[in-house]
Amino acid sequence: MDFQDYFPIWDKLNTAQQDRLRGSLFTRHVRKGTLIHSGSADCTGLLLIRSGQLRAYILSDTGREITIYRLFDRDICLLSASCMLRSIQFEITIEAEKDTELWVIPAEIYQGIMEESAAVSNYTNELMASRFSDVMWLMEQIMWKSLDKRVAAFLLEEAAIEETTVLNRTHESIANHLGSHREVITRMLRYFQKEGMVRLSRGTVELTNVPKLQQLCDE
Repeated sequence: MDFQDYFPIWDKLNTAQQDRLRGSLFTRHVRKGTLIHSGSADCTGLLLIRSGQLRAYILSDTGREITIYRLFDRDICLLSASCMLRSIQFEITIEAEKDTELWVIPAEIYQGIMEESAAVSNYTNELMASRFSDVMWLMEQIMWKSLDKRVAAFLLEEAAIEETTVLNRTHESIANHLGSHREVITRMLRYFQKEGMVRLSRGTVELTNVPKLQQLCDE
């Protein structure tokens, strides 16, 4: 399928706007682990994912990471167009969690069309509201949920995404997602293993008791 099959408001653009968009965008194929966007000075453009998976995260002053949201097929990343969003006060980094194929929409082209089209403006506001909700949900998790529940929820989410209970995740990568330290995550996973919820091996976490992990999340 082509770009217009993935862009949800394509039919609400006029012919001239469609031509401008089609003529300016380009495709990228990025390998797992590739940094696509880094910091407010890097105006990459909007990213529309054809296939693959991206992770958006922020860095603390001490270099600790925390994932703020993830992007999958058909998702659009707006925060990668930082030059278009002057009011954003934090720097975001985007990396490929899997081999990914995507379209890049230049920020100046999209912004020009947004200024002309109420449909594009409304759609952009909806995207921003959705990402803001993601960030607020994350803040609630950090502030009000204990780490054991956050780790359990992450493992269950990973199992749902990968459609397997055997997760190829290091303790370091889990810590980076949750904004924690590797040593803390290791202690938590060892506790989970002692309780029969997971089985640990090098670079792998196997979920052995999904109902018990879910119960922990729900408590």
